[in-house]
Amino acid sequence: MVNVQNVTFSYTKKTELLNNLSLNLKAGHIHGLLGKNGEGKSTLLKLISGLVFPKAGTIDTLGFNPVNRYPEMMREIFFLPEELPQLNLSIGNYEKVYSPFYPNFNAEQFDNYLKEFDVDNKKSMLNKLSHGQKKKVFVAFGLAANTKLLLMDEPTNGLDIPSKGQFRRMVASAIDENRCMVISTHQVHDMDSLIDSIIVMEHHEIAFNQSIEEITKKLFFRVAERNEKHENVLYSDDSLRGLYQVCVNTTGEESKLDIELLFNAIIINKEKILKLF
Repeated sequence: MVNVQNVTFSYTKKTELLNNLSLNLKAGHIHGLLGKNGEGKSTLLKLISGLVFPKAGTIDTLGFNPVNRYPEMMREIFFLPEELPQLNLSIGNYEKVYSPFYPNFNAEQFDNYLKEFDVDNKKSMLNKLSHGQKKKVFVAFGLAANTKLLLMDEPTNGLDIPSKGQFRRMVASAIDENRCMVISTHQVHDMDSLIDSIIVMEHHEIAFNQSIEEITKKLFFRVAERNEKHENVLYSDDSLRGLYQVCVNTTGEESKLDIELLFNAIIINKEKILKLF
């Protein structure tokens, strides 16, 4: 779906935001894109979409150079930015204006997604909605567009707890072998049981890119007693319940992935973790 090779990007001449970055995204997967603020996650999504252009390197998006923004490519991409556009349109008029750009847009799906989000008045003006309500509309539209590539930047920001659960169910039901989704987020707990691949950016590069299956095969996540010792601990975080730990999985035992623990482990102990993969 997407092939990024040796891409360098900067907004200014002095500071490079992305440095020789390479990434391959395949259909049939929901990729979680993680990283600290300022790593370039949003910029990477914009590069893939053709909204900004690389300084060096190449990008192939759905078989096209995104710089050219061919209609054949754009109709198969929906990009949901973190900062939503201010539009003086009702929900219904937004649908009428923008749905023709997406040949696979399904109006019935859009209505169903809105109902799941408890958005029941398509006459509501987008610029009068709260941030959370507006986010629901654009998430629903993006899923109903049925594009091959769906890029979402912090999609759960502004959503209440029930809506986050609804979001996970909607996305899980929308993915198929012909679609690829990328979710850039800091809300890692919102992505539990949803994403099947984790990409971590550090120092403006891809530091880690593995499937959940491979991660849980190589790493073990557990809660240990404070006086309990384990020679294969890669990262440990103290809590009221005990020590949350990431360990080398030497026994092949299954455990539930903790995305926050994994992210911190990669940042603190990247070299040892990468050797396992």
